[in-house]
Amino acid sequence: MIYQRTLKQSVSNTGVGLHRGEKVHMTLRPAPANTGIIFRRVDCDPVVDLKVSPEAVTDTRMCTCMTDENGVAVSTVEHLMSALAGLGIDNLIVELDANEVPIVDGSASPFIFLIEEAGIEELNVAKRFIRIDKPIRVEDGDKWAEILPYQGFKLDFGVDFLHPAIAATKQHVNFEFSSDNFIREVSRARTFGFMKDFEYLRSNNLALGGSFDNAVVLDEYQVLNANGLRYDDEFVMHKVLDAIGDMYMTGHALLGEMRSYKSGHALNNMLLRAIMENTDAWSWADFNEKDQAPLNFIPANA
Repeated sequence: MIYQRTLKQSVSNTGVGLHRGEKVHMTLRPAPANTGIIFRRVDCDPVVDLKVSPEAVTDTRMCTCMTDENGVAVSTVEHLMSALAGLGIDNLIVELDANEVPIVDGSASPFIFLIEEAGIEELNVAKRFIRIDKPIRVEDGDKWAEILPYQGFKLDFGVDFLHPAIAATKQHVNFEFSSDNFIREVSRARTFGFMKDFEYLRSNNLALGGSFDNAVVLDEYQVLNANGLRYDDEFVMHKVLDAIGDMYMTGHALLGEMRSYKSGHALNNMLLRAIMENTDAWSWADFNEKDQAPLNFIPANA
C-alpha cells in the first residue's frame, strides 16, 4: 500500500516574504491522516485556518494566493506546496505569523531541507490520488495547458521569452515526476524577474522583499546574479516547480500528463478548476498493492 505521509516532528524557519517584504516565522507541524494541507494564520485573533483547494486561490499575480471568506489571505504558497508534493506530504499544518510564506532563496530546496530535517512519517491510511481519465484543456490567448491520462505524473512544458539570456537556455522540458527527480532536477530552480519590472511591481506592493538572494534577476541582456544559473534549464524548470505546487492545491497527487505552453499560476489554477469541475474526467485511486501503483510514487524504502 502507498500510505499517507506527514512529518515526524515540528520544524521552524524564519525568513522574508517576497511581495510584502515582511519578516515571517513559519512552523511546519505534523497532522493526522485525512487532515490535508492547512495554512494557519497564528497572527490573527482568533487564529484562522485556510485549507488548500483550487477554489481557495483568489489571486495569481506573480504568486499563488489563498483567501478565506473573511478576506484573510496567505500568499506565495506555491514553492512550499511544490516541496510537499515532491516529498509526498499529505497532511500538514503550516503556521505563519504573517500573510506570506517565506521566499527563502526563491526555490523549493530550503523547504525540502526543512521537511527532511523534521523527518517523514507514514500513516496507516491509504494515500488517495486523483487519476485523470479523460483529457482536459484550457486556453488563454496563445497560452494553453492540458492534462491527459497517464499512469504516473509527467510534465511537458515550454516557455517563450524574447530575452537573450533566456533564449540561450533550454526552453522545453519533459519531466517524469518522482521524489528523486524532483529533488535533483527541479527543487533548486529559482523564481526569476526583470530589473525593468521592479519599479512597477513595487508600486503595486509586490516584490518588496525581492533581491539577488531570492531570485534570478535579469537586465535587458543578461543574468545579473554573480553566480549565474543553477541549471541550464533553470527558467523553464522553475515553471515546472510552480506548476507542481499549483496542481497540488487539491492536496492530492495527480496521475496524468500535464502539457503546457507559456503557462503560469493563473492558467495552472484554471486547469485545476476545470479538472475538479469535470467530475466524469477523473476518479479517485488508491493502491493496496505495490505492484498496482505507479513506480515513481513508491517510496524507495517501501
